[in-house]
Amino acid sequence: MTQLNFETRVTPTVNTAEDLARYLLRPLAIGNRTISSRMVLAPMAGLGHIAFRQLVTQFSGFGLLFTGMCSAKAVPHENPGKSHIFSWRPEELDHTVCQIFGAEPEIMARAARRIEAEGFFGVDLNFGCSVAAICKKGCGAALLKTPDKAVNIVSAVRKAVSCPLFVKFRTGWQDDPNFPVTMARAFENAGADALTFHPRVAPDRRSRRPRWELIGKVRNAVTIPVFGNGNLFAPEHGIKMIRETGCQGLSIGRMAVAQPWIFAQWTKGFKPEPSIYMDTALDMAGLLSCHYEDHFALKMFKKFAPYFCANFKFSNAILKSLIRAENMNELCKNIRHLLDPPPQTLSLPNINLFI
Repeated sequence: MTQLNFETRVTPTVNTAEDLARYLLRPLAIGNRTISSRMVLAPMAGLGHIAFRQLVTQFSGFGLLFTGMCSAKAVPHENPGKSHIFSWRPEELDHTVCQIFGAEPEIMARAARRIEAEGFFGVDLNFGCSVAAICKKGCGAALLKTPDKAVNIVSAVRKAVSCPLFVKFRTGWQDDPNFPVTMARAFENAGADALTFHPRVAPDRRSRRPRWELIGKVRNAVTIPVFGNGNLFAPEHGIKMIRETGCQGLSIGRMAVAQPWIFAQWTKGFKPEPSIYMDTALDMAGLLSCHYEDHFALKMFKKFAPYFCANFKFSNAILKSLIRAENMNELCKNIRHLLDPPPQTLSLPNINLFI
């Protein structure tokens, strides 16, 4: 029995923050590659862009970064020098996975070949996005309505590339606990090397708590790594998810936008100083300005701002004042004015701003 197969059958002992860090820093094999941390950045449309990934890299502690959703139709022809989404820094390729969405196996396979040729760590297939604009095209979570087609996409991409292949998916469109188990097995049989599972039904964006127990069912159904995703806001949540589900890794999304240092905090004991909020906001603004023209940089900061401002007690008021800017210079002035001295923070972010 291989080490990986053994892991799928034994729930790790994780009781404290120290246990959590030790577990998360255990190397994990994914396909033909290995990662040094089991805590990864979740793919997020409009948020996981090149500037944000660079911000997270400054703190470290993660095993992998994921891009935002890239259109499989566009990827083969995209110019990274001009694209706002399909762009990267050369030094991040060996730890970054490119996520694609699409509805046709050959189109997804063609995009995957381009991604592998560029040197990305791996390819991630999006079967989880439930936004209407994506689902109307038959992409994202809509593919869970046609399971055979979803599996055919995994199979086609597997035949096209040798790099690690990830699949991110939800529970489905009905609250059937057997469906994600069936899909997980089918994805593994089709060639997936790892799964990221968000245990909510597609119509339920975030109105109810994710059913973590389903992560355990998926984890026990397959012999490939399963990354748990959903409502991981504090170390005690990570401890609980691992203890209850035995998942091999944690996928952090919105909370990483609120606190980009979260990976270093959970894995390396990083202790943020009060000034981290102003410093991080200014760093985010500076990185956006480095990678994008002023108008688009401001637009991307305004997508980042609700999550970041969720850290503060008077989050809504601070957010409204912060984004009242016409350009990046005005934005930076607002950051200094509002975040120095640091505002009072909450023990957990205001999730009403986690839109």
